[in-house]
Amino acid sequence: MFTYLLPICLALCQTVLSKTLIYDWDVTWVWASPDGFGRPVAGINNRFPCPPIEATVGDRVIVNLNNKLGNETTSLHFHGIYQTGTSAMDGPSGVTQCPIPPGASFTYDFVVNQSGTYWYHSHNKGQYIDGLRGPFIIRDAAAPFKFDEELTITLSDWYQGQAPDLINYFMSAANEAAGGSEPIPNSALIGDTQNTKFNVKPKTTYLVHVLNIGSFVGAYLKIDGHEMTIVEADGVYTESQAVDELYLTVAQRYSVLVTTKDDTSQNSAILSTLDTSMFDDFPPWANPDVYGYLIYDSSKSLPPVSPLRDYNVFDDFDLIPQDRQTAFTKVDEQIMITMNFEDDDGINRAIVNNVTYIPQNVPTLYTAMSAPKDVVMNPLIYGVNSNAFVLKFNQTIEIVLINLDSGGHPWHLHGHKFQVIARSPANTTYEASAIHPPQTPMRRDTILVYTGGYIVLRFQADNPGIQLFHCHIEWHVEAGLIATLVEAPDVLQDTQSIPHDHYQVCKSQNIPTKGNAAGNTQNWLDLTGANTNISTNDYGALVNPPKRKRRSRVMRSLSNQG
Repeated sequence: MFTYLLPICLALCQTVLSKTLIYDWDVTWVWASPDGFGRPVAGINNRFPCPPIEATVGDRVIVNLNNKLGNETTSLHFHGIYQTGTSAMDGPSGVTQCPIPPGASFTYDFVVNQSGTYWYHSHNKGQYIDGLRGPFIIRDAAAPFKFDEELTITLSDWYQGQAPDLINYFMSAANEAAGGSEPIPNSALIGDTQNTKFNVKPKTTYLVHVLNIGSFVGAYLKIDGHEMTIVEADGVYTESQAVDELYLTVAQRYSVLVTTKDDTSQNSAILSTLDTSMFDDFPPWANPDVYGYLIYDSSKSLPPVSPLRDYNVFDDFDLIPQDRQTAFTKVDEQIMITMNFEDDDGINRAIVNNVTYIPQNVPTLYTAMSAPKDVVMNPLIYGVNSNAFVLKFNQTIEIVLINLDSGGHPWHLHGHKFQVIARSPANTTYEASAIHPPQTPMRRDTILVYTGGYIVLRFQADNPGIQLFHCHIEWHVEAGLIATLVEAPDVLQDTQSIPHDHYQVCKSQNIPTKGNAAGNTQNWLDLTGANTNISTNDYGALVNPPKRKRRSRVMRSLSNQG
């Protein structure tokens, strides 16, 4: 009897103790030098690094966002947050909202009924490359492990050039003629700076939240002389797994337990390096190494450091969820996706099933909310270039993603944590007969698919809304490596709404909020006027981009990175 009542009592106590957390944030330009090179970065309330969001399971989070950048639109996505019942708060521009123009305000309002390590970032035309990003930590009094204190360590790549110019060059014919490579980051950061110091106490167990908030490459992490024990991955509690090093693709997170030493006579080094195997070339000005320090005694000197080059990482496929959820065995719908890149009239574009993603005239959520019942489940109304798949409520979905590209890609699913049923080695052909689901598959929201390989993912479509499924390399997002999962739009219409201030942001920019992808409200199957052409002069989030490509200025920006 008491065993049965305990979860109910805990849930009731959590509801009573829940708080409303209000963040009043101005998005502003800040002059900062994260790696020693000064430049404008996108910050919050004239500060950089951006502040963390810290909540407890059951809390209501309200972010009042004011765009004071002056020259760019913006948005915020809360990475890994399900947004159950609040799809309008997910944040990707052109998908669940309109971009927020300079001078406008926008309110995000949602409840967090999940725990773990998450983050927020602009989901607007590559903008978070310029720094609009930060940790989002959700605490849980019922966590299945014990610790004394907490630390948060963010890892990232960093560019000395600004995102609009870098995007413009990446998406140019000149870059495609040179091989179509992604811009190489100048440096690596810990805590959005370098040589970060973390004060620690001896004989203390820390829950360390580790996040890769970069825009391109994976990162390795090692704490000299300290073992790490993984207890959470992307918000999923795991069975304890001791490791010496971590590898995190862009957007992945871990919580690890680290117990400090008894001896305080020496401080300890934190070593991190970017995954340079993802670089198409390695220019001499690029520095992939960064260091931090556990400070036991501030009067003692910092320890000597050397670059991390011995990679000994645990395969995250072998992590076991603590709740032991078994693999879904009955698949109701299978989605087959191939991904690659192609030369599209001289521009390097990503393709999903041979179609590149292009934002539509009407944000996809607004199409779903305004569509008549007889067409809302028809993927055609969402536009050919939205790469839309319409899911039925509560069905078990299997995604088979086949990577035809010559590089690995971290794929992220909004609104869910998927079961990783299979991940092949590099350069392996997909064969359905070779798939043997593990009994308790790893779950997370971001997973690496290897070069020329495949992944098989499963989840239940129990969260009505618009869920992007995309590579989290920001250059590839801009190139169109995105699919759109329109999840139970019939249920969505009956259970959710879009706030008035969200509509007003669209109205102020003359962006339609009703109709199919083309904005047609008369004939929903007529897509005349829908966006099918790629931008040939893409300057990211700039409101008034140059009318002509200023290649000389872009090339100077790129060369200045050296």
